[in-house]
Amino acid sequence: MQASYDCVVVGAGPAGGAAAAVVAEAGHSTLLIEREPVPRFHVGESLMPETYWPLQRLGLNQRVRDAGWQIKKSVQFVSGRGNESEPFFFRTHDDRDCSDTWQVERSEFDKMLFDRAGELGADCQDRTRLMDVHTDDAGQVTGVTVKDADGQSKRIDCRVVIDATGQQAFIANKLGLKQMNEELRKAAIWTYYQNARRGEGDNEGATIIMHTESKDAWFWFIPQSRGITSVGVVSDNDYLLKGRGTPAEVFAEELERCPGMKSRLTDATRVGQIRTAKEFSYMTTQHSGNGWVLVGDAFGFLDPVYSSGVYFALEMGVRAGDAVAEGLAKKDVSAEQLGSWCGEFKEGMTWLRKLVFAFYSKDFSIGQFMKKHPEHRGGVTDLLIGRIFHEKAGKLFPDMDSMIQSVQRPESDMMPTS
Repeated sequence: MQASYDCVVVGAGPAGGAAAAVVAEAGHSTLLIEREPVPRFHVGESLMPETYWPLQRLGLNQRVRDAGWQIKKSVQFVSGRGNESEPFFFRTHDDRDCSDTWQVERSEFDKMLFDRAGELGADCQDRTRLMDVHTDDAGQVTGVTVKDADGQSKRIDCRVVIDATGQQAFIANKLGLKQMNEELRKAAIWTYYQNARRGEGDNEGATIIMHTESKDAWFWFIPQSRGITSVGVVSDNDYLLKGRGTPAEVFAEELERCPGMKSRLTDATRVGQIRTAKEFSYMTTQHSGNGWVLVGDAFGFLDPVYSSGVYFALEMGVRAGDAVAEGLAKKDVSAEQLGSWCGEFKEGMTWLRKLVFAFYSKDFSIGQFMKKHPEHRGGVTDLLIGRIFHEKAGKLFPDMDSMIQSVQRPESDMMPTS
């Protein structure tokens, strides 16, 4: 590591890797640090189709194709009674290469981004922990202190810090900017299975969202390569993790209440440990300052239901990287310059947030909404693929909001069957 850099990027997940690659490619000295050894485990394996565009910008689409990961061509929903919706095939909506995406191995995927940043000129260091971010009396970032792989603390001068520290959210926590979403205090319990029953044909790699019988919880089913499937249950934090025994016991109880998932795991073998995450939906109240900007989960996290996390991280990384590179070039690293992309990004994020809240309404079904408003099928598919940064992205919500307010859930299941 040098004594100074133009930009220090903290955290080598998708957001940090993308941001470091963009800034380094623009010719600015860039340090990318990661506290864990690379590669390292991370959940969040399912990509939205719109990840095609930031991956194209980074020159990685062909490498991702060649990696051998499970191709994802669709999303499917299964009701608490086990009734399956028709799959949402992305190519039906847009018959281009960008409509196929992947269920990735995050350790390998993140390392690909880490290595790409290095190829483009970034100094990439793993096993290096951020200890502090330094500012002058005017609040301008002047540098960082890090602890390297040998346990030695070092002061490094820099003009910009890109915080991609994930849910650790280093700067946001230091400045008190992290605000939990009280309506989405969720928790997840997940693990991995070998030989789970998948969909057929083009639906083999589908992300499948399955409600339990009571709709108090839902399961994700994410097919990966080598016959492995990621399986997790999500519900309110208190419902899952308080007063019900161990996470493994709760997972087993919820599995018994999910006929759609049970049938898929009949001949499967669990091959991973039980893992948990809790209270993960939040937003920061300020996203940039003089010499710093937040990206990825350090910026905010919505919910795992529509697999938006990696796409949001990559998109934020590219956008923030461009803003930082431009600011360094014109000697403007103000909060306004470094966060110039945040307004448009948050507006697009709003539409997916509204779809998340609709999903958690027990009196609402996307399947029923599609039956009543077939004219919005394209709009719903746009949201599911991540195409949210355009002026018509929210066109369906007046009708959806009206239905949520008026519908009363019938005793029979509302999800259309295939």
